[in-house]
Amino acid sequence: MTTLATEQPGSEAGRPETEGQDMEALFNQALVDRGWATLPDSYRIPEVAPTLDQARAYCRRLAETHYENFHVATWFLPKALRPHFHAIYAYCRISDDLGDEVGDPDVALALLGRWGAELDACYEGNARHPVFVALRETIRDCGIPKQLFADLLTAFRQDQTVTRYDTMEDVLAYCRYSANPVGRLVLYACGEAGDGQIEEKFRLSDLTCTALQLANFWQDVGPDFARGRIYLPQKDMGFFKVNDTIVAEAIATPEFRGLIRCEVDYTRALFEEGLPLIGMVNRELAVDLDLFSRGGLEILRAIEQRDYDVVSARPAISKSTKLRLAIRAAGGKLLPFLSLGGRRAKKAA
Repeated sequence: MTTLATEQPGSEAGRPETEGQDMEALFNQALVDRGWATLPDSYRIPEVAPTLDQARAYCRRLAETHYENFHVATWFLPKALRPHFHAIYAYCRISDDLGDEVGDPDVALALLGRWGAELDACYEGNARHPVFVALRETIRDCGIPKQLFADLLTAFRQDQTVTRYDTMEDVLAYCRYSANPVGRLVLYACGEAGDGQIEEKFRLSDLTCTALQLANFWQDVGPDFARGRIYLPQKDMGFFKVNDTIVAEAIATPEFRGLIRCEVDYTRALFEEGLPLIGMVNRELAVDLDLFSRGGLEILRAIEQRDYDVVSARPAISKSTKLRLAIRAAGGKLLPFLSLGGRRAKKAA
């Protein structure tokens, strides 16, 4: 046992710092424990890591029960790729919930920190959470760099501290972390990141992912405001003379409709610019890209059909429309000129 008599000179001065670090660790652990208590028990990190088969089954259940569109999209993928998509989706799903579902920014930041530590452990080969056990195989098989996963956590942390964005450039900078890594992860998972076209593929993927993120922002102005966030650029709001009160009271004034119309037009242009990616990838992935691009454009169309009123009710896509989009996307696999990418290429020619 160390006593004061045997301590080296200077150790006394170091003790308060150590005690402070211990207190900080205890406080952080208390926040983490409080956070796990508000989330599904299955989200907790187990004491013993599951087997790979158990981990992949966990990710598959999470993907197939949480996101209908994702489940539909995986129909078009080769069977061998589905575990990779399930693992990536499960990582994104839980990361998002850690940030949005606990209701306390301090707790969310503590949980995201713990999740980030498990990501580090995954790349070191000793993670215990089923998501990271499954993801480890995906990372190894597809050569995915850690930074893409870490960037997503950066966005979820930013959501805890930043609730307004001054300009569209600021919103796009956020999308650089919140949306664009997902598209790049998909390209890695599908073996599309190893050729001389990768930088162009990344650029087009970023355009598509950013457009999808923006479409969701304009669709979810009301729900996001309820969480204390506004992704509409403050500069644009000021130009159209729209303030928080209009959003809070769900008043779709002519000025508000003009603002949303401006953002929708800008977002559609991003979708259009990103469409050539569909013609640059293998046919299975092309179907998925076509489907998600069609879905994003359909969100914009739904907003237009409500005359840009996204605050009195949330614009939604019907199940019949989703089925129609899936059928059209599948048709593009058999007849590539029917795909959005094929149509864009024909128009350009």
